[in-house]
Amino acid sequence: MKKIIIDTDPGHDDALAIMLAVKSGMFDIKAITTVAGNSSIENTTRNARFVLKLLNREDIPVYSGSDRPLKRELIKAVVHGNSGLEGLDPENEPNLSGDAVEKILHIIKKNLGEITLVTLGPLTNIAKAILKDRDNMLNLKEIVIMGGAIKVPGNKNRVAEFNMFVDPEAADIVFRFPIKKTLIPLDACNNVRLFKKDFQKIENENLRIPVISMIEPYIKNIAEEEGVDGALMYDPLTVYYLINPDCCRKRDYDIVIETEGEHTCGMTVAELRLKKSVSNNITVVEEIPEGKFKEDFIRFLSMS
Repeated sequence: MKKIIIDTDPGHDDALAIMLAVKSGMFDIKAITTVAGNSSIENTTRNARFVLKLLNREDIPVYSGSDRPLKRELIKAVVHGNSGLEGLDPENEPNLSGDAVEKILHIIKKNLGEITLVTLGPLTNIAKAILKDRDNMLNLKEIVIMGGAIKVPGNKNRVAEFNMFVDPEAADIVFRFPIKKTLIPLDACNNVRLFKKDFQKIENENLRIPVISMIEPYIKNIAEEEGVDGALMYDPLTVYYLINPDCCRKRDYDIVIETEGEHTCGMTVAELRLKKSVSNNITVVEEIPEGKFKEDFIRFLSMS
């Protein structure tokens, strides 16, 4: 099984991604680390613990991390509601540990060359880990990142995707870090949407009922805020890439992060000119087949 750490800011789609990772049975999840992004660090940590309880996997450790970006004030998402998981609105204790960065570094040191970091939120924790112990972070196997917009509009400003926009300085540090990286951007995510009728096909009642409860406000909020019909599957698609990478269309790019622009802050700026000499620093997943993802997602979450 692939050894992974999931760094996340749940969030409806983050919650579904955790469910997919656990129910697939394909991962040895060493830890879930939380970051402020979609909601406050209290809410994202509370939500992570709540999802693991739903899955009967409270044995997976949860470590809370950064409560704000490296240099900016936190800008939270709207589509996930006040709790970050509207529709379920967990009330369990978050039990903040505040040691996500230290735990990431410790797990990597104990599993040299074996850990894939799966990042589903702003990259604050990962950038802090690089700044704290760069040599140890070079022992990662790979970083798989949900974020960015290459050839499509942003979903937070005209050109920037939410995770990159919230902490562009952290993203800049991670994108410059010389290790294998894969990006699942809006380009791949915008074409995959699930609807209530899809979630109703989940055969495991213990998951189907809470999933439908949280997906209804998520679909409503996305329609109101972004004008999109259906539940966008950003983070589950990121996990799915690790489950079935061969079904995805990929291409290597040279990408830098814009940290200064008045209108472009957080933009993932790819070198698209054909005749320029480039130093590709990241593999970009450009397409994930909707039908195959939907079939496997429902199948895995249906497992008892």
